[in-house]
Amino acid sequence: MKKIFFVLIVVTILFSCKSSVSEVNHIIDKEFEIYKVANSKATLVLFPCFPCDIENTKNEFPIIEEANKKGVSVILMNYNFKLYLKDSELQNLSKHFNSIFKNNKLSTDNVYIGGFSGGGNVTLLLSNYLIKEENSIQPKGVFIVDSPVDLLGLYKVAEKNIISNFSSESVQEANWIIDTFNAEFGNPKDSISLYKKLSPYTLETNTISNVENLKNLKIRLYTEPDFDWWFKNRKNQKDEINSYFIEQLYNDLKIKGFQKIELINTKNKGYRADGTRHPHSWAIVDKENLLNWVLEKN
Repeated sequence: MKKIFFVLIVVTILFSCKSSVSEVNHIIDKEFEIYKVANSKATLVLFPCFPCDIENTKNEFPIIEEANKKGVSVILMNYNFKLYLKDSELQNLSKHFNSIFKNNKLSTDNVYIGGFSGGGNVTLLLSNYLIKEENSIQPKGVFIVDSPVDLLGLYKVAEKNIISNFSSESVQEANWIIDTFNAEFGNPKDSISLYKKLSPYTLETNTISNVENLKNLKIRLYTEPDFDWWFKNRKNQKDEINSYFIEQLYNDLKIKGFQKIELINTKNKGYRADGTRHPHSWAIVDKENLLNWVLEKN
């Protein structure tokens, strides 16, 4: 009798586990992946870094299982190689966004969008556009992870990195930035109009026009201002790293009346999945805390 009772308990447990797993619908597309939870409480959309992909996001920010357990569906985007979005790109991406939600019957009631590095820029620009155009998808909150929010500032730092010639990685990246931005925007010495038009933020002119529609949203700006690491490894000064520009953006938005914005400065949390110390990492985000933020009442 005891053996029969034990077997029944095991079968019940196994069946319960199987049922729980089956409630997550995994949808794969070359441009996105969805982990859809039955009776989802929220949808979390994640954009990768430049030039990363879905697999990189999964590896560096393993949040899917924890999110699903809490009743949060997750969309992983493959939209990369972007630090800015032109008008046509905003239009196309918003249409694509709508089709993802519509075709896969995802609720638009409680949508949160976030991204790492360049993906954070995409997050801010797209979310601002969705609200401005009164799109059917109206995000409740957005977050960025150590994103290069000021393109003009990024250009000027790249110039300094080329001159200092300290890190081959920095110089290679700097040359790409200078060449690309000169071709797309022109040299800022001649005009900074395109920089202001396409950048989430421009510190030099205190321009926030590309994020001004986010005023009533919950916003989190994650960064790890490890100045010693950046100076030791890249010879960058405090005002030459993403953390500096993100903090200035935070200050300017607070002055402009943004009430639901948080600047989250972390310490010694930035590590890549392979264990390499790097403050520019997905790992600076506390996953459980982020999910609680997504699920908390406004």
